[in-house]
Amino acid sequence: MNIRIGNGYDIHQLVPGRPLILGGVTIPHDRGLLGHSDADVLTHAIMDAMLGALSLGDIGLYFPPTDPQWAGADSLKLLEQVNQLILTEGWQIGNLDTVVVAERPKLKPHIEAMRLALSTVLKIESNQIGVKATTNEKLGPTGREEGIAAYAVALLICHP
Repeated sequence: MNIRIGNGYDIHQLVPGRPLILGGVTIPHDRGLLGHSDADVLTHAIMDAMLGALSLGDIGLYFPPTDPQWAGADSLKLLEQVNQLILTEGWQIGNLDTVVVAERPKLKPHIEAMRLALSTVLKIESNQIGVKATTNEKLGPTGREEGIAAYAVALLICHP
């Protein structure tokens, strides 16, 4: 069995007038994330981790923010495409582990919904996806509530 590990990171600015979407779940909040697509930092970090594990570049290569067709795109749909690319290359997800960094809102009540949304799109068990939430203890841009960041690690498996 061959394995590959990739990591991903994303951060977006919080702004009024946008929905807050994390892991494909819309979370009630007074601000949302600014971006060309739906700015789902958790899903973007996962995609980058998956692509990085196979040295396939990053999401900007496949879904450039300069391309109008990706304006407002549902990141779960983009994740589905990245997963298909991974499968076509002969690999599958062993597991994902992620961390979302946000002072507010509290994410614990939404973690299971995020895991379910992600596992449904990826066609894997929800116990193959770890989603953790933490604060930045009021330090840096996430601590000042200027944005939300996410980190992800993907373990991919290839059965010869």
